[in-house]
Amino acid sequence: MHNILKFDFSNIKGDFFGGLTAGIVALPLALAFGAQTPLGAMAGLYGAIVIGILAALFGGTPTQISGPTAPMTVVSTAVISSAILEAGVSTVEEALPFILATFFLAGLIEAVFGILRLGRYIRYIPYPVVSGFMSGIGVIIIITQLFPALGYNPSADEVLVEQLMPHAEEQILEGILRQEESEGLLSGVMSKEDLDETSRRAQAITPQEIRAEAKLLAAREASGTVGTINNLHRPFSNPGLINGFNLGLTLLTVIIIFGFKRITTTVPSSLAALLVLTPLAYFLLPGQVPVIGAVESGLPPIHLGFFSVYADMGMLGTILQFAITLAALGALDSLLTSVVADNITKTKHDSDQELIGQGLGNMGAALFAGLPGAGATMRTVINAQSGGKTKISGAIAGLFLLAVLLGLGQVVAYIPSAVLAGILIAVGIGIIDYKGLRHLRSVPRSDALIMVSVLLLTVFVDLLVAVAAGMILAALLFMKKIADVVEHKMNSAPLHAFGPEVPWKDEAPHIGKLGDSVYIRHFDGPIFFGFVDRFQEIMQALPGIRVVVMRMERVPYMDQSGLYAMDDAIRSLREEGIVVAFSGLQDQPLLMLERINVIPGLINESYIFKDFESCLCWLKPYLEQEKLGDLAEEQDRQP
Repeated sequence: MHNILKFDFSNIKGDFFGGLTAGIVALPLALAFGAQTPLGAMAGLYGAIVIGILAALFGGTPTQISGPTAPMTVVSTAVISSAILEAGVSTVEEALPFILATFFLAGLIEAVFGILRLGRYIRYIPYPVVSGFMSGIGVIIIITQLFPALGYNPSADEVLVEQLMPHAEEQILEGILRQEESEGLLSGVMSKEDLDETSRRAQAITPQEIRAEAKLLAAREASGTVGTINNLHRPFSNPGLINGFNLGLTLLTVIIIFGFKRITTTVPSSLAALLVLTPLAYFLLPGQVPVIGAVESGLPPIHLGFFSVYADMGMLGTILQFAITLAALGALDSLLTSVVADNITKTKHDSDQELIGQGLGNMGAALFAGLPGAGATMRTVINAQSGGKTKISGAIAGLFLLAVLLGLGQVVAYIPSAVLAGILIAVGIGIIDYKGLRHLRSVPRSDALIMVSVLLLTVFVDLLVAVAAGMILAALLFMKKIADVVEHKMNSAPLHAFGPEVPWKDEAPHIGKLGDSVYIRHFDGPIFFGFVDRFQEIMQALPGIRVVVMRMERVPYMDQSGLYAMDDAIRSLREEGIVVAFSGLQDQPLLMLERINVIPGLINESYIFKDFESCLCWLKPYLEQEKLGDLAEEQDRQP
């Protein structure tokens, strides 16, 4: 906690570029998320600024970029709609105290989650769940950016709009009935005057209003993963709806992003694409491609009046219910993004501190009538890939959005939407876990089933449903694995926290003779996802030694997480010039290591021993030979 407000300026250049690029990408997303709610587009921008800065400063994931996200926006929209009904009002402005009280309490609860140290349990999410989630996010990004890349605007598709005209009229009529119900006109027996008023309002609906509503429905109909897939044929059935210049800019963006990295990494390739293609579109394609457009300027007012809502005991129960839902969703959304960031940066986040930072961010956003948010996977990946490494990058992203709010909107206004689509498509391609997908046939079927299930549920159903289903499936399959181990009378003692190594019985006579140049790593039970975190810490803390002997006699099973942890550990040891040997490998772990070519790719079969006694027969002569080699080198160095 005492290091929270300390800043590391050693990577200021990378943090600046990473934060700037993430902020540029965050701008249209924040406005879009806000526009999906009755609070309006600027509520998304306010939330992105406040949460982005506070969560970066007080959170526990250095590269995390926070702000409104798709899951949080969906739930927030439901909260706003329910708030209007519960408060018995007809407008968002009247329900605003109730809404902001819910958002603020959600942030407070999320911070309490961190204070109670509940964030640590994120480590028990197994690799196949994280892999499926990451790949699913990548697929979602690619699919949802297809229409922006093609320049296809569903609202301009006259065929689709005409199809939705009857539904649009129904929607408007339902709105009139809801309004009359809120005014008390539909309660009890309606008088002739009330019926005449309803008829008058219905007849006053103009064709222009119906068409405007149909355009909104068209945009909604073709949004999201499923909406994009269902309507993907539309732009191709009418080529006039495809903007060739837009598609060309998107493809150029992707080419620059992947090609520029081969030239230099000094300037992030995504930022290079923005800097090259924005003026190109401005001067050569004026009016030919859609751009972000100007945004409003000026600081929002601070809202403090909503605190009085907590005194209404009748409303407090409803507020608490919605707040807990938002807090739980925000916590899971943020920590999953933190896990994704760890996989990219090879670092380790502080889950509890991250929850505190996200909670403070959401509390602050509520004070400015901003949307609540969480760690944003796409923006976090962009930040990391563009050079961001410390919390300064997240703060810079938020400050950039603040600068836009205060007057730089005219500069950003000319960025083509096609370039942003290209950046997001490149992010989607990069975030897919190709390593996990490549080994689908090699890893245990249970792990492959979990990974594919989470991926499909993430893409076609819901992010949280996907993670919950993956966790339940992983837990059930893991229990079955352990039951099978017990059934076959194999040692299935749970893995305890590592302490100082205690020699096994057959090692004791040899410990003194082997000296300090050998480290014997004991494994006592299955190597599974709950073991990975601690195992990697132990491997990183090894003293300066020459040989690591991994005793696997008591390991009947290794899942995909354990397999990759072992792979990473062996690669790290090999880079340090340390020889790795296995003794007592059972059939299943041996098969897994062979399938991903750890054996013989990293460890030659000559270093695989049936038992520890055979390993000793090799080890003693090997160490003697090493000593003689060192002695010869020392003699050669003497004058």
